Parts: sequence; structure tokens; C-alpha cells
Amino acid sequence: MVIHSEPQVFLFLSRILGNKVTDKEGRQVGKVLDLVANLEREPYPVVTYVLLMWKDRKAPYLLAWHKFVEGNDELVVNTVIEGDFREPLLREGEILLKESLLDKQIVDTDGAKIRRVNDLQFLKAHNSLHLVHVDVGFRGLMRRVGLERSTDVVLHGLFDYSLSDQFISWKFVQPLSSPDLLRLKIAQNRLAQMHPADLADIIEDLDIHKRTAVFQSLDVETAAETLEETDPKIQVSLIKDMEVAEASDIIEEMSLSEAADLLGDLPKDKAEDILMEMERDIAEDVKELLAHPEETAGGLMTTSFLCFAPTKTAGEALECIRKEAEDMDFIYYLYVVDEEEHLLGMLSLRELLVASPETRLYDLMDKRVVSVFLDEDKEKIAEHFAKYGIMAIPVVDETNKIEGVIIFKNLLEVIAPQLR
Repeated sequence: MVIHSEPQVFLFLSRILGNKVTDKEGRQVGKVLDLVANLEREPYPVVTYVLLMWKDRKAPYLLAWHKFVEGNDELVVNTVIEGDFREPLLREGEILLKESLLDKQIVDTDGAKIRRVNDLQFLKAHNSLHLVHVDVGFRGLMRRVGLERSTDVVLHGLFDYSLSDQFISWKFVQPLSSPDLLRLKIAQNRLAQMHPADLADIIEDLDIHKRTAVFQSLDVETAAETLEETDPKIQVSLIKDMEVAEASDIIEEMSLSEAADLLGDLPKDKAEDILMEMERDIAEDVKELLAHPEETAGGLMTTSFLCFAPTKTAGEALECIRKEAEDMDFIYYLYVVDEEEHLLGMLSLRELLVASPETRLYDLMDKRVVSVFLDEDKEKIAEHFAKYGIMAIPVVDETNKIEGVIIFKNLLEVIAPQLR
């Protein structure tokens, strides 16, 4: 490690670890094992202690950072007395940086992927050491193993290429509270801004403990959207160990078909507990879907869709959509039904928008509706989607009463694994 005399200088943890600690006479008195930082000093934590192995001591001890002065290739310590040493028991807000951060995984929200922390960068100013960046790049890894300069020489000489630094500012990073889980996470608001599919990819790349930590840091709505994009086996692993009340809040925000699929995969007792905690009307709709085999039309459909009487006008239908669209799984098609909910016809939202407000739905609807029965298998349903080029198919019983709607996305989730 090289420490300069300028008032401000950048240092790396990899160049501090393992360095000698000497006294003012140049005699080695110890070796650096780790640094302790206080995370309550925001936005950039301050290094407060050095964990070191001291001469004539069989175990590591902590020594305050302010006990050290500038040196060239090592840390130089001022006069130390016995009372200056502290047992290596961390206080609230403190972490060991090497142990807690190096080689841990971090969510890179810009690249929508998991990165590994290869090094830490500090700013030394006014004799204080502030943690300012985590290094997730290849250069940081080469620095760790002592090959940074030789790698630069080879790349520049052979390919005229220079490795760039890849830093993530600490202000975008927050530690999780549990020492057994993921040590780092990007601030929650940045996670919430990511597309749920990207978040699902990130969660799937993590091990079970780390993915639980990231998932539980999300707000309810984002968690539900992300869960819908996640592999079913991982959905189960995320939900089965959650408190019932928390799990029910998230599942209530999911589409009905997705919620039914997830509950169908959970252990029976857990699923029943969650259903009892859910709002009654949502729970009843989900139970109705659970009554059908998963890969039939009844198991693939959602019961959250728009249907209207034929006497409704376009204007009335639009007003209703404005009020209810947020709770619907699918709104591109509107279905026209009689008083007993027999399917009479359908029209698209586009057709509704361009129609005169006073026009009745009966005069707008297309009576040539492609539908399937509750027990129709996924292969036949897929044929209908391909043949007619539609985005959703209504599901009816033997009397032509509409029971639900199959969205193409739900079918794709069932057949896609077979296409790989």
C-alpha cells in the first residue's frame, strides 16, 4: 500500500490487507487482517478500526484508525498502550469490510445483473478513511491478485486496450441487516424502477438466502410483479417460508391465474393458510381456478376480465373500464354477455375507443367468437391462438356461459419449457 502526503488520496482495500504495521522506528509490530467501518456514518462510511494480528498476541485485536500515521509501504502506528486494544466484537452499525463485502454479490441495476464485489475504494481525507466505491470490474480482481500492472502491460501491448474501472458508488448501496444473508443491495427505489422480468432474472441468479433478502426488500406491488416473472420453483421457495400475512399481501397483487398456479404448487397447509388470510372475494376466485387441472383451459384461465350487457353504450363501458381496469388481468378484449352470462360476442378496446359514445355494444360486437371449453387441453388451445392470431380466448361451459379468459402469456408459460 502506498499512502501519499496529499490531503486527499484514493486507496484500495486489496492494497491494505496483509500489509505490515510498524512502529516509528520501523520495526514490524503487526499485520493488517481487515478494516472496520461504521455504516451509520452516511453517505460514505468511515473506517474506525483496524483488525490486526499484533506481536506477542495469539488472537487478533482492534486498534483505532486514528492511532496510525502516514507511511510508505505499511501502516505506521503511534505509541500504543494496553488500553488502546479492543476485543474484536463488533458494535451496532459496524462491519468487517473484507469479511462482509469482498466476493459478495451485488445487484447492478444499470446492467440488470448480479456482480461480484472484487475490491473496495476509499477516499483518505483529513486523516479519515471513507468508503466511497465498490469495485465490480476485472481490474479490481487483477488488483486483488497482484496482476493489475502486468495485465495492463499485456493488454496495451498486444491489443492497444486499457482496462477500465467499474465502480458502484456506495451511496447506491445499503447493507442488509441479517449477517447470514446478502450483504449488499441497491437502494429499494432503484430496484423498484427495474422491469420485473429483469428483477426476476437477478433473483434467479442468486442462491436461496440472497434471493430471499432481495425479494423481501421490495415493496408489495413490485414483489408481486417480480414473482409473476420468476420460475415456479423459485416462487415456491420465496413464499413458503414467509409469514402468512406478508405472503397473502403479495399474492393478492398477482393476477388470479398466476396466484392460483403458485398456491397450487405450495404445500397444502401453507396454501390454505394464505387463502384464509386473503380478501374473501379474491380467495374465492382463486379457489375456483384451483378446482381445474393446471394444463387445461380451466387451469390456465383468469376470472378477472371485462364483460358487459349488450345494452351498455360505448361511453358507459369506457367509464366502467376507467374505474375497474387497475384490478383486471386483461382489458384488450371486452366480452358481451346476457343476464345469465352466456357469451354473445366480443370487441377490442380499440374498437370501443373509436366508437361513438352512444353506440350500444350489441351493435359493435363481433358474434364470431372463438372459445374453448373448461377441459380443453393446452395443445388445442395453442392451435387456436396460432390459427386465429388472437391475444386471449374465452373459456365457456357446456351452456356457453363464460367462465374465464386465457391470456396468451399464461399459455406460453406452460408450453415454452417444451420448446427449448
